[in-house]
Amino acid sequence: MLFKKLKDMKTDEMYDLASEIRDYVVEVVSAGDGHLAPNLGTVEMTLSLYKIFPPDEHVIVWDTGHQAYTHKILTGRAKALSGIRKLGGISGYPSIRESIYDNFGVGHAATSLAAALGIECAKKIKNENESQIIAVIGDGAMTSGMALEALNQIKTVSSRIKIVLNDNGMSISPSVGQLSQTILNRLRTMKAYRKFDAKLYQLFSDAILRTFNEKIKGSLKKLLLPDNFFEDFGLKYMGPIDGHDIKMMVRTFESLKSVEGPAVVHVVTQKGKGIKYAEDNPRKFHSVSMINPSNGVSMEVKKGWYSYSDVFGRVLSQIADNDDKVIGITAAMEDGTGLSYFHSKHPDRFFDLGITEELCTTFAAGASTKGLKPVVAIYSTFLQRAFDQIIHDVALQNLDVVFAIDRAGLVGQDGPTHHGIFDISYMNLIPNMKILAPSSLEELSAILKSVIGKVHGPVAIRYPRLSEIASIDDVIYAKPLKDPFKWEKLKDGKDGTILAVGSMVKVAMKVVDQAENVGFKIGLYNCRSVKPLDMEALNELRASSRIWTMEEGSVIGGFGSAIMLKAPDLRSKIDVIGIDDDFVQHGTRSELMDISGLSQEKLSLKIFSELKIKIQEG
Repeated sequence: MLFKKLKDMKTDEMYDLASEIRDYVVEVVSAGDGHLAPNLGTVEMTLSLYKIFPPDEHVIVWDTGHQAYTHKILTGRAKALSGIRKLGGISGYPSIRESIYDNFGVGHAATSLAAALGIECAKKIKNENESQIIAVIGDGAMTSGMALEALNQIKTVSSRIKIVLNDNGMSISPSVGQLSQTILNRLRTMKAYRKFDAKLYQLFSDAILRTFNEKIKGSLKKLLLPDNFFEDFGLKYMGPIDGHDIKMMVRTFESLKSVEGPAVVHVVTQKGKGIKYAEDNPRKFHSVSMINPSNGVSMEVKKGWYSYSDVFGRVLSQIADNDDKVIGITAAMEDGTGLSYFHSKHPDRFFDLGITEELCTTFAAGASTKGLKPVVAIYSTFLQRAFDQIIHDVALQNLDVVFAIDRAGLVGQDGPTHHGIFDISYMNLIPNMKILAPSSLEELSAILKSVIGKVHGPVAIRYPRLSEIASIDDVIYAKPLKDPFKWEKLKDGKDGTILAVGSMVKVAMKVVDQAENVGFKIGLYNCRSVKPLDMEALNELRASSRIWTMEEGSVIGGFGSAIMLKAPDLRSKIDVIGIDDDFVQHGTRSELMDISGLSQEKLSLKIFSELKIKIQEG
């Protein structure tokens, strides 16, 4: 293991290794897909931490995983990194199934403190060795409710946990809120203390004088930093230190080792460190795919292609142009959700509340009670965190809140922590909730215009992580639907009917066309309304010989399940097609669609075999 060599490495050798790791990360990510800027910022920090706290002797829990590529390299996965996020390759995040050094599987932010406390508790009960428990967390994640809840309990449960706070002033977008913008900013910019600290170390570097040194530093810290957020929680605070100064970090981590109780080391890093284009634009290079490593220019530029996120942001802004009650809300995902466009046009009505999905949801509920029209844009996987608030604060009160559920369905290389395959199921069971799924960019535009400010009660609009070629003007100026809760019949068919939801409509159309080429007629409905179901259309389907439902989501509690429940007389005819009761791993979206049986080829094979159709080649 590479981390074992760190013990005997000198500072210059560690800097050389840091440079090699940084170059390798750029090489791997630029050739494929992955998180670039956050991992470039944690190279020296990880090397210094593992020199003093080897991961085979101590428990180190990483938060989120965007920052853990160096950790993977040091713990035996350097060669495997070339296959990161690819089908059959290693995960882009720490995973307990992948390595004994991945002490907790992550992907969503702010889990590290709670998990580390649980691990520490278990080791105490089992009387295991007194190894240190260390949680590495970013400043953006520290603003999350769960992180603060864990922080609040550290002293209460007599924890000795050590926290390494990786502070780069950002999550994906710049970190928001009082904790990051004021409290941490005050700590990170206290240059007078940091300079004096360095001079004291030079003056009192002899081991005999270190105790005297610490007393002077303690007095200085009280003078310059009279109020300390972490010390108010009962943690010893160490820092802020330069997260790219290996010598300073090594001595700080050495001091941390001797601290008896809980402590936090505040490490200030630069996201994108060492690569100018990533340093200059860390938001853009947070996650990348196929770039020129020398300049960061994308190798996959597609003119005329627009994502569902792009369209959502543009259309919402257009709606807000004519309605001053519309507000946009997100949880630290301004760029990813497309709300950056809305923000630029309507800054006073844009709210990024940080990594706080629960807060975003109840904030929207409160705004709705006073006549505003809140639209909450959050990825499907992250909205799961607000399940209680969706039920209790929004649906129970039947408030007018629109949930723009981005990344619904299979998202590809981010894997099981990020696939949005459960939103239909968890939204479906909530009274008053309505669920819509556009099948195209134009339909997304039309649905937004048909719903915002016009439909009473909560509405969820789910759409995939996809881009389509389109005329952006045609998309943005698409007309509202007469009734968004009515299904659209696209094809008549005597040999059966496909009921397709959202992204599956275009796939199903290809299956239908293929069947037609060999003389079979299969009907097709665009079932844009998942809830409520179009009962009038379902009544018409009683004459159909067989029915296939298709959805890019879990079959349990999903669209097909709802039809089986609401139309019991059709049960014997229905074949529910979707994602089985399992977590889907990582790979490209097309690979995962095929593995899940949702590709055109797999669907044709299934349906044609039932209809006894021989698939023609060519």
